[in-house]
Amino acid sequence: MDDLNRCGWCVGNPLYEAYHDEEWGVPVLDDETLFEFLTLETFQAGLSWITVLRKRQNFREAFDHFDYRKIATYDETKIAELMDNAGIIRNQMKIRAAVTNSAAFMKVQDEFGSFSKYIWQFVDYQPIQNDIPYYKEAPATTKLSDQISKDLKKRGFKFVGSTVIYAHMQATGMVNDHQVDCFRYKPVQEFAKKMQQS
Repeated sequence: MDDLNRCGWCVGNPLYEAYHDEEWGVPVLDDETLFEFLTLETFQAGLSWITVLRKRQNFREAFDHFDYRKIATYDETKIAELMDNAGIIRNQMKIRAAVTNSAAFMKVQDEFGSFSKYIWQFVDYQPIQNDIPYYKEAPATTKLSDQISKDLKKRGFKFVGSTVIYAHMQATGMVNDHQVDCFRYKPVQEFAKKMQQS
């Protein structure tokens, strides 16, 4: 067992710790990964993130490795097949939202050149650096997540409430919400500085 100081929400669960150590808060700029996180977070709505993480590989296999081009073409037969898949979260509204969101995602790409350019413009292409002493003090929503949520809804996205969007911002590094005493806080901060210089 290591002696690394981590954000309290992940401590004690190896899957959670690995996700925290390797992915959470690291800026994501490619559309494929942004779509994967957005889809998983819409399925998380009302549930815990660990529930989604445990099923992540099942989701990848069930949803064509989050290929939004394919997902946008899913028909009723495919939706019924997904509803029979015990390896994922079988919520028909969320499954249908994934199909709807795939089409909306591609429309954003057409308009902005990439979804990444669209979503990162909200933070002026620079991660927000917070100084959170304890993970429970991190906000669940902000005025900015409210704004992004509202804009996504106008563009036809479903299950993108402000809480879902703030979780997306945290996961994809638009905001650094690692505790200041977490061993990942400074490396994530340094990554953001490199983005600023590039």
